[in-house]
Amino acid sequence: MKKIFVLLILTIFLLCGCHGAKEINSFDVPEEFDTSKQYEISFWAKNDTNKTQVEIYKKAIADFEALYPNIKVNLKPYTDYGRIYSDVITNIATGTTPNICITYPDHVATYMTGENNVVQLNTLLTDKKYGLGGSEVKFDSPTVDEMIPKFMEECAFGDEYYALPFVRSTEACYINKEFVEKLGYEIPDVLTWDFIWEVSEAAMAKDADGNFKVNSQKTMIPFIYKSTDNMMITMLKQKNAGYSNENGEILIFNDTTQEILDTVGKHAGNRSFSTFKISSYPGNFLNRGQCIFAIDSTAGATWMGTKAPNIDVPEEELVEFETTVRPIPQYDINNPKMISQGPSLCLFNKEDPQEVLASWLFMQFLLTNEVQISYASTEGYVPVTEKAQKSPEYLDYLSKEGVDNEYYYDIKLKATKLLIDNTDNTFVTPVFNGSATLRNEAGQLIESVSKSARRKEELNDEYYKKLYDTTKLNVDKVKGDDKAELGEMPFVSSLLIWGLVTVWILLFGYIVLNTLRKRKK
Repeated sequence: MKKIFVLLILTIFLLCGCHGAKEINSFDVPEEFDTSKQYEISFWAKNDTNKTQVEIYKKAIADFEALYPNIKVNLKPYTDYGRIYSDVITNIATGTTPNICITYPDHVATYMTGENNVVQLNTLLTDKKYGLGGSEVKFDSPTVDEMIPKFMEECAFGDEYYALPFVRSTEACYINKEFVEKLGYEIPDVLTWDFIWEVSEAAMAKDADGNFKVNSQKTMIPFIYKSTDNMMITMLKQKNAGYSNENGEILIFNDTTQEILDTVGKHAGNRSFSTFKISSYPGNFLNRGQCIFAIDSTAGATWMGTKAPNIDVPEEELVEFETTVRPIPQYDINNPKMISQGPSLCLFNKEDPQEVLASWLFMQFLLTNEVQISYASTEGYVPVTEKAQKSPEYLDYLSKEGVDNEYYYDIKLKATKLLIDNTDNTFVTPVFNGSATLRNEAGQLIESVSKSARRKEELNDEYYKKLYDTTKLNVDKVKGDDKAELGEMPFVSSLLIWGLVTVWILLFGYIVLNTLRKRKK
């Protein structure tokens, strides 16, 4: 009996130990950085097809290499986060991940499912010599206290950090003010969904020739949302309805979701609402006078308005109008909620801890004022450090709104200030292995309903059951709670459970066998 109990205890500790080792990738910071060795590190970055951003990366690399001549940084620019994500996944399988990549926390959660792929940053962040603001760092690095807490929280998995924020954005509603007023409305300081829907419906009126009265054109889509992922997530958050939780449970299949989809379907059905995937980029419709409310990222502000520096509509098709920038519409104007988004920095583990430290130093360099301010100023991003946000250079930049239509483009700076003023109102969703899939499927619900409504399909309970069943989510509803989970139980968790079951079976068998032996005697 004693041996069985010892076996039971050992099994529990061994299996729990394996389970913990997979989740906690602690990193032991070297006592000193070995400057006698040469290091070559890879940096995968997204640049939004913006050549200015590529030049900022290149200058940052050159400035860093001047401080650390023994570190060579190889830049690999991408134009799509999805490509970075898929390439990292592919390279995890071959053990050839980059040293650093720009990515999203949802993606990092998937990278972490491998064996010690991603570096846990806790020890690096606070190291006295090489941590943020460390004594041996050769540049003016921000301290941990100078990182904006709200943005840092987005990169935390419980109490552990597996990424650092790079720059941040949110969503904004870009509005054709003249059309709103022509329809007899005044733009409020805080938009509501009811206001957006009402004005959008009013804009569908046509004249005797079949032209829309508001713009005298054949085309008008009053309301276009760029990211339907964000749209569904935000509407659920504003209504305090289920989406997911920290344990990876999927809560999106609830009554509120169906109410939202019913509303979206109603307006999509009569063409007063559409999406980027269905109709194309909202900024192009806005700038042609064919849209009134265009919701897109603050990082997309340089495409919005007829004087936008990145406009890609032919000049003869542009319509002059005054652009107003507002936060996205709300259900409760006294408790606004908007999503926080933007790229983060992820550090990958390597066999040589000195190589990881070299990579960490460059990752830190991307948080310096010059890099933060330069990159944030290219579009409607904001720096992720208070050090940069409160610097004289950045405050001077913000003060010159509208000085020109390039660097100081007024819509870009209005969108930037919108996020700065609403940082405390932003939120993020829980991240876990599968959260990226959930995000995509949340948006696909709106896309599917919008297409069905345009085809005049009936949106009833049977329709929604079929819609939910066709998602990529492993739906396992719990009666009364409407819960579902993504994927299967992790291998180590299954191993733990089956190990315990096996031990208890052996224990029970031993007891039965021992009892039978005693009876025979």
